[in-house]
Amino acid sequence: MAAPLILTLACADRPGITARVTGFLFERGANILDAQQFNDRAEAGGTDRFFMRVVFDPDGSTPEALRADFTGLAAEFGMEWKMAREDRPRRTIILVSKFDHCLVDLLYRCRTGELPIEVVAIVSNHPRDAAIRVDIGDIPFHHIPVTPDTKPQAEAQFRALAAETAAELVVLARYMQVFSDEQSAHFAGHCINIHHSFLPGFKGARPYHQAHARGVKIIGATAHFVTADLDEGPIIHQDVERISHADSPEDLVRKGRDIERRVLAEAVRLFAQERVLMNAGRTVVFRG
Repeated sequence: MAAPLILTLACADRPGITARVTGFLFERGANILDAQQFNDRAEAGGTDRFFMRVVFDPDGSTPEALRADFTGLAAEFGMEWKMAREDRPRRTIILVSKFDHCLVDLLYRCRTGELPIEVVAIVSNHPRDAAIRVDIGDIPFHHIPVTPDTKPQAEAQFRALAAETAAELVVLARYMQVFSDEQSAHFAGHCINIHHSFLPGFKGARPYHQAHARGVKIIGATAHFVTADLDEGPIIHQDVERISHADSPEDLVRKGRDIERRVLAEAVRLFAQERVLMNAGRTVVFRG
């Protein structure tokens, strides 16, 4: 039996979209396994756009044939759309600096089958023995140093690597280098970053120590798409944890790292399962 396919689409809202899409699938013998939609209504302050995610059994039809057939319907409604195999792992590059807790978690979840990704490369601005302390097996490791003088060349080298490996997703797993505007634009919608949710309240070094000094009661983390606006890209996933007066700065660091890795992993899962659609400067996330 052919693997299920995932159809995602976005277009200006108008009557009949759901009926036409489901009718298209019915006419080709497809069986819908899961369907979600969202109307971002203008009268509620939205963008007046329609979003949909459908998982279906193609009943023997090839993805290529279905894509070709769907092109006419998509053009009629002015859709931005994608049709992908559900069982195909998304080719992913992970970038890391000297904090490897997020990298370790992503690799574990990938190896256990929890994350539908294929890690095609690990990249760091530090040598391997300084960047990671976990067995990465046969995953290629690339040391791409970055200095103010060499940053353009380093970013060009990384773009070439992403093209060579046909990477569909770039994950900044506590990668402590800021992408240039050019690099951010190049990977727009395909690059996910993680940061603690204190930003912009606690910028700079030792944010958890700053938070402890202010007596915060909640810490958290945010996973978002990378844009030219530092740490302000469209948000994919967030989570928080309560803190008490008894927690030391080291406790906040420990709890913060745990939140960071689980928030980043969930954002990667949502992306890899085609559950994240862009809606202007925000996201529509079809959870499941």
